[in-house]
Formats: sequence, structure tokens, C-alpha cells
Amino acid sequence: MSHTHASVLVHCVFSTKQRANLIDDPEALWRYLAVVAEDNKITLLAAGGTTNHIHLLLAVPPVLPLAKAVQELKGNSSRWLHEHGHQFAWQEGYGAFSVSQSQRQTVIDYIGNQAEHHKKLSFEQEFMTLLRKANVEYDPRFVFG
Repeated sequence: MSHTHASVLVHCVFSTKQRANLIDDPEALWRYLAVVAEDNKITLLAAGGTTNHIHLLLAVPPVLPLAKAVQELKGNSSRWLHEHGHQFAWQEGYGAFSVSQSQRQTVIDYIGNQAEHHKKLSFEQEFMTLLRKANVEYDPRFVFG
């Protein structure tokens, strides 16, 4: 689509299955996700998280549905972790929050500060806060698959 122009920034958040601490080397995972993103024409602007979850700021191309982008990132990273000897699974779903250009750097900083952030707040508390701030309707029984 040569005449299509878009700026679609999305803050994606997803955890390991049952929020278990399965990510031994988060930085290696972020580097791998950057390669997967590039292979899928997704611009990965920031990656962060802890041993049980990940935050990504993505610029998603207009021809790629968000669900497909997340499926590629989660599927490839899960396979990569298995190939490197890890028993690993991501949660079923994910959170996706639109980001305006004016908030781009704020979100990048937030993602980069996850280790410090989680000294005060659990992933569950953080995720529920993100849902509330974005006015996402949810059934509390099904937030953490």
C-alpha cells in the first residue's frame, strides 16, 4: 500500500503463564524480540520487564493486525526459549494500549524503568492499573488467564 501512511504506537504487556518467574535473562529475550519484530516489519521502540512479564512499545505497520504482531512475537520467543532449554509458556492473552506521539518518550521511560517500578508494585497491580487508566472494560475473573 504505497499511499498508506500511519503512526500506530502500541504498548503491549503480557506475562508468563501464571506469572511464574521463567525469564532468566530478560535482556537476551528483548534482543531476540527485536530481531523477530524487524523480521515482521514491526518497529520495536522499547522492551522491558522482569522475570515474569514483558512490556513492548511497538510501531505496528498498517497492513499487520495487532493480534498477528503479538502472535509472532510471543510464538517465536516461546519457541526460542524452548530451544535454549527453558520450560516456558506465555499467558494466553495480552494487554495493548494505544500511545500518542506526545506520550512516546514517557512510555519508553516507563518501560525502561521496570526493575525499579516493581520494587513497589506487583505485575498484577501494575496490569490492573494500566487497564483502569486506559478505561478498558474487563471481567476480573478473566484478567489473568
